[in-house]
Amino acid sequence: MEQVALRKKIIDAGIRLVNEHLVTRSWGNISVRVNDDEMLITPSGRTYESLKPEEIVLMNYHTFDYEGKIQPSSEFYLHAFVYQQRKEINAVIHTHQMNATTVAVARREVPPIIDDMVQIIGPSVRVSKYTIAGTKKFARNAVKALKGRQAALLANHGAVCVGRDLDEAFIVAEVLEKACKAFIEAEFLGGSHAISRVTAKLMHEVYLRKYSRLKDKNKLS
Repeated sequence: MEQVALRKKIIDAGIRLVNEHLVTRSWGNISVRVNDDEMLITPSGRTYESLKPEEIVLMNYHTFDYEGKIQPSSEFYLHAFVYQQRKEINAVIHTHQMNATTVAVARREVPPIIDDMVQIIGPSVRVSKYTIAGTKKFARNAVKALKGRQAALLANHGAVCVGRDLDEAFIVAEVLEKACKAFIEAEFLGGSHAISRVTAKLMHEVYLRKYSRLKDKNKLS
């Protein structure tokens, strides 16, 4: 996909995040991998509704150099480190969605409680160790919590969701919010009952393989 189309898709995803109450105003950030060195990332402090395609920042995720005078999101390390460590990931969404943030504040790992959660996100949702946002340590902690997962909670902060494309990353954010809401409410009913870790891991692996095949099968020639 050409950069112009990717820039527009990032803006559309940002507006959708706001409309679905996964972020508010300019909070949160989105990026897409362009190639082996560069990513497109939302700028710092701009509302999604006011963004123009040319204001999406092109940044080298190895050197952290970027084009133009508009500064990238302050969370660029988070996005860059994901692309450095996870070669299969091509999109990152950082949110402050309510239910996920609530669980992140409690610093509770979400067990494998819902089928679509374990299929799409993985056998659990871990919580990264707390540190100041926007730092390299914050990003490293997040990437560690993301190992083998498509989402992680960021202690006392929010969540990070990743995908092999932007559509998948968005689905991850939606499923994460559903799982965290179910986890919170199940606590009031005596606690959640988890799917076995072995079953959850298998379901996630099957989803990853099946999704890849369907994506290839559905490509237009």
